[in-house]
Amino acid sequence: MDPKAIVLLSGGADSLTCLAWAAREKGWPCLALSFDYGQAHGPELQAARRAAQVFGVPHLTARLDPEPFAASALTGAGQVPKGRNPARIGRGIPSTYVPARNLVFLSLASALAETRRAERIVIGVNALDYSGYPDCRPEFLRVFQEALRLGTRSGVEGNPIRIEAPLLSLKKSEIFLLGARLGVDYSLSVSCYDPDPDGRACGSCDACLLRARGFRQAGLPDPTRYRSGVTPPAEA
Repeated sequence: MDPKAIVLLSGGADSLTCLAWAAREKGWPCLALSFDYGQAHGPELQAARRAAQVFGVPHLTARLDPEPFAASALTGAGQVPKGRNPARIGRGIPSTYVPARNLVFLSLASALAETRRAERIVIGVNALDYSGYPDCRPEFLRVFQEALRLGTRSGVEGNPIRIEAPLLSLKKSEIFLLGARLGVDYSLSVSCYDPDPDGRACGSCDACLLRARGFRQAGLPDPTRYRSGVTPPAEA
């Protein structure tokens, strides 16, 4: 059976919520798509494979030449920021920005969607990413949607692939509440930008702090596996 939706599955909490939303809330047959682009936080890809197995959906990993993405702390160029408060996290474009990542990922997902005759691509961008990452903003998604209408066979024939961003206007706590309603096991996910080889979180990078804060504000237990002796600060 051809999938109805291609779900971009990084292995992090947001993409896992999107998979649950597409598969359980919408009931779409899904294909999970991950990308290996030389990211230093490789345990995320292992988490994506585990999540796809739990959800019982087929999973593809596209392996890309890491050179175009080399100018990022997530691919080893510089240090991953640690210990920043929420106001600092939301200011400017951080060193963890990966050049044109979502532009590339959505383009390749669009090709796969046309090949597999999928109608939708589901991506887990959300409101917390607006200020930091230009390719997570709603205006970017609107323009990319227009590009699909004008630049693909399905688009010019009147059936453009739809970009679905169900988390776009949600805060992290709201994302976790949605996931809890859909039965998501967040212990399957790895969000940390600097995990150890076993996937245990550092507890102090931007992703760890926002994740811990989201669980706390949602009133949900944090299932994250942290390194021994590590606890995110209560004010995160």
